[in-house]
Amino acid sequence: MSLIKQAKDQIIRLILGKDSVPSGLFELNQYFRNYGPINFSFEKQEDGQFVAVSKDFRYGSIISSAPTEAELDEKVKDAILTAFEVPSSYAKEAAVI
Repeated sequence: MSLIKQAKDQIIRLILGKDSVPSGLFELNQYFRNYGPINFSFEKQEDGQFVAVSKDFRYGSIISSAPTEAELDEKVKDAILTAFEVPSSYAKEAAVI
């Protein structure tokens, strides 16, 4: 995740206040309670990129790619948060760590 995005998310959190919670966070928690975790299939492409595709996301697909497995893990977590419009600064509250 880029430093600019992290800074932007932290500024949003400061503006909204520490007690404020984005509505997407509630929706994300409800999704996990009702449907369980979002599972992904992982594969390495011919060009060396790693790709993750959600297998059971009920609202469509979540797809992410990265040059390394570690970066892909971070991008998948960010993609899940983005799907629910949750700033990455709420990753701990969302239990997407």
